[in-house]
Amino acid sequence: MSEAPRIRVLIVDDHPIVRAGLETILHSQPDMHVVAHAENGALAVEKAGELRPDIVLMDLRMPGMGGAEAIRQVCKVSPQTRILVLTTYDGDEDIHQALEAGAASYIVKGMPYAVLLRAIRLVYAGKTFLPREISHLMDEHSPDQLSSRERRVLELMAEGQNNRAIAAQLGITERTVKYHVGNILACLGVDDRTQAVVEALRRGYVHLKTAPR
Repeated sequence: MSEAPRIRVLIVDDHPIVRAGLETILHSQPDMHVVAHAENGALAVEKAGELRPDIVLMDLRMPGMGGAEAIRQVCKVSPQTRILVLTTYDGDEDIHQALEAGAASYIVKGMPYAVLLRAIRLVYAGKTFLPREISHLMDEHSPDQLSSRERRVLELMAEGQNNRAIAAQLGITERTVKYHVGNILACLGVDDRTQAVVEALRRGYVHLKTAPR
């Protein structure tokens, strides 16, 4: 009697230690096998197209092509591959963008690895899986409240730019910027720009930029 096929997994993360740790965990499971690693989104797409893994474990924030775009591209080059996001980001907008791009599950790295193993098996079986903590975040806030222009204004606010600088960069009037800022404050349920930036960071609308390693 032949053995059941093992779940073939591609690990995508820009941290070598994380990749090595995940491989150790997965190889300890009799029904799982890591077929390759990728340290960025572009390489993930290339390897997914070449190897056609059953599961891709995808980080969201990597140099170059980010996780959401990589998810979309993997879905194109290997439609049968199921994608499970494994990241440090737990903002509801991050979750929404990943799921909208085609991810079947979203796991935060601080969760017990038993949750990850369960998610891999469920996603491999054709199901979607969101841990209770993630589902709660999705229920707590309605996604896509901000327009693309308002998102850009919010990013510039997070960089510390005032209305005049934002207007000059976007080629719009200061009055229009003030209108966008008012909508942003209302959508995020805050009273001022500082609170808006703090809430946007918490929910994943914007992220602090880090220096390249």
